[in-house]
Amino acid sequence: MTDSSAPASMRASALLSGPARIVLILALIVVAFSIASFDAFASFANIRNVGMAASILLVMAVGATYVVTTAGVDLSVGAVLVFSGVIAAQTMQYLGGEGWGVALAGLVAACLAGLVWGLINGVLVAKAGIPALVATLGTMGAAQGLAWIIAGEDLKDVPLELGDNVGIGDIHGMPVLVIIAALVTLIGGVWLSQTRFGRHTRAIGSNPLAAREMGISVDRHLIKVYALAGLLSGFAGLLSLARYGSTTISGHATDNLSVIAAVVIGGTSLFGGRGSVFGTAVGVLIPATLENGLIMVNLNTFWRDVMVGVVLVLAVYLDQIGRRAAR
Repeated sequence: MTDSSAPASMRASALLSGPARIVLILALIVVAFSIASFDAFASFANIRNVGMAASILLVMAVGATYVVTTAGVDLSVGAVLVFSGVIAAQTMQYLGGEGWGVALAGLVAACLAGLVWGLINGVLVAKAGIPALVATLGTMGAAQGLAWIIAGEDLKDVPLELGDNVGIGDIHGMPVLVIIAALVTLIGGVWLSQTRFGRHTRAIGSNPLAAREMGISVDRHLIKVYALAGLLSGFAGLLSLARYGSTTISGHATDNLSVIAAVVIGGTSLFGGRGSVFGTAVGVLIPATLENGLIMVNLNTFWRDVMVGVVLVLAVYLDQIGRRAAR
């Protein structure tokens, strides 16, 4: 006998786990803070600040979307950002600290540093067979520790060209950081949804054994995916350096939670096989908006971590409901 309630439950779970869910959550947060402090929270200047803060998280989250789509996880993104920022700052300081050429050298150094950590993560997961949770937890500690050992303290030698034009600059009123993050999202979203690389990424997340039988080099692909995540974390390290004018070594302890939450809230399945970079773009606004709003209403920003944790657990639970309904 056919269960007539199955279609209804599937429609309900699809609604709860689809784009409508994240838009609804974000809208509720915006409405709540607007009611509490409209003049401060809803001002153009504050919306601009939220966009700039979310941009750095979004660049990391694009790479993390690929990792989570393979049923993996990368806990090292915040530490890699910090390490890459330190390497970039020291490179630029060594080269004189001023000029676009120096800033470009810092960009290359940051991206290379992030790429190396991403390759290490990929090799540990794909070749050594270490669970991604353990491998990236280890590299998180190593990258954070090495950042402190190399720098000793926060470094602040940032070229004015980088800070003024990228960190706080804008083009026709649109912050440069937001433009950069939007371009990264557009490229990452199209690459995941429309290319063979994206199809292979989803196939590995759905069933790695079947992916091998299809002729996909799973190990090589996983290394590429983690390398991409590391590269984008390194790039985010330079963007953070440009925005804050400092390496802010201690300021990224919860970035991994914010990034993973954004990815999962945005509709990427923590169990692999399904990913949406464009959903991540909306999901990343939730922790950024929460932190900003809590400041506006004079509440302890640690409540942001509590709320993000609750939303993350809820998102995974709804994902499980959707998977069971689909089966």
